[in-house]
Amino acid sequence: MNERSGWYQLQPTGYKAFILQDLPPQPPVEIGEDIRKLLISAEQRLAELNGIGFSLPNPDLFIAMAIRKEALLSSQIEGTQATMTDVLTYETWEEVDNLDDVQDVVNYIKSLRHGIARLEELPLCLRIIKECHNILLNSVRRYEKTPGEFRKSQNWIGPSLKNATFVPPPHERVPEAMGNLEKFVNQENSHPFLIKCALIHYQFETIHPFLDGNGRIGRLLIDLFIHWKGLLNKPLIYTSLFFKQNRQEYFDRLMLTRKKGDFEQWIEFFLKAMVWSAEHAVEKIKQILLLQENLRQKIMREKKASLRSIQLLDILFISPLTNITNIAKKLDISFQAASEQAKLFLRLGILEELTGQKRSRKFAFAPYLKIVEE
Repeated sequence: MNERSGWYQLQPTGYKAFILQDLPPQPPVEIGEDIRKLLISAEQRLAELNGIGFSLPNPDLFIAMAIRKEALLSSQIEGTQATMTDVLTYETWEEVDNLDDVQDVVNYIKSLRHGIARLEELPLCLRIIKECHNILLNSVRRYEKTPGEFRKSQNWIGPSLKNATFVPPPHERVPEAMGNLEKFVNQENSHPFLIKCALIHYQFETIHPFLDGNGRIGRLLIDLFIHWKGLLNKPLIYTSLFFKQNRQEYFDRLMLTRKKGDFEQWIEFFLKAMVWSAEHAVEKIKQILLLQENLRQKIMREKKASLRSIQLLDILFISPLTNITNIAKKLDISFQAASEQAKLFLRLGILEELTGQKRSRKFAFAPYLKIVEE
């Protein structure tokens, strides 16, 4: 065991728990040629994504999608079975079969939005982290996991304490370890922001300060940190897609850092995640902008189209599932007029009917969902 990251200590009841070193690592992180190239690439890709964010005519269309995707994917890494359609169905009609799983994702969305709003008033601190955790676990099946409070007992990763893959520090060490992490987060030092972000995520996951939700809050911290430091002014990235696609490597590299004190290999992996995620987000935004422009042109060629039709298209980019009642309400028009709009959008292939019924019909903005769910 390389003590650069920490060491295992035998506990009174016979198991060994990890006692971690405070950040920054000693000796300091070595920024070799590979890390330097990845860092420059990640910063450039984030800058490009940030620039696109500023130039978008309606960034809310993309922010809503990116936050939903991050929440969904981060929750799926932890075993949640909800899909994007499940989440959108709940948001639109509050009726789903797998309510518990969907609630996890919806709470993540609320938690991330809350954290970003709080950064307008406070630095990134333990108070914000606890508030986000409280929102994340605010559901019936999570109440016993002490939302918003650091754990008061030992936790572990794996089937049991005896057969654990990893045993984090004992609970009595958590307040001090999190206090030291908060200091590191807020210290002015020579670490480039993305390397600092990688270290923060690793340290949080290693402390594992809560009884539940550590993985999701740790990934949420990535979003909060890059937003707080101005690397990305709008939450348009969803790094959890990369972590999900490389799930085992993600966990293995965190463990390798603990075992070998090899922070450099973890930082390299993290920067690759940033490069890939920023490129993916830029590509998705371009696809959606192209779809938006093509559909606008399609609508404007129609004799029956009106300004309301363009307004409905914009609404669908934020709420891709709808029905006649929703259309009438959002456009402030009669049920009959909303029905005519739906009929036009069905004929143009913009909407797809979901129920196969003549009454109480529900519709999906299929071309958009195809891009988002890819």
